[in-house]
Amino acid sequence: MPAKLIHAKKVVGAKQTLKALHKGQAQVVYLAKDADKRVSGPIVEQCSKAGVEIVFVDSMAELGRACLIDVGAAVASVIE
Repeated sequence: MPAKLIHAKKVVGAKQTLKALHKGQAQVVYLAKDADKRVSGPIVEQCSKAGVEIVFVDSMAELGRACLIDVGAAVASVIE
């Protein structure tokens, strides 16, 4: 489990992560391996353009727990 997410300033979700990437605020992006490709594709593309590291997490359930939410999360990012 990505323990860094528990105490980090973060955003959870594809829309919020894309906004953070466009604003240059995302430092690292966590992406669930089982996330839908329609969700993860644009995130991967934007991370590549922005030079932001992607850390892959085994499942959406694991990423949701790391973000301290009761549901799965496809993507989360640590922001400035």
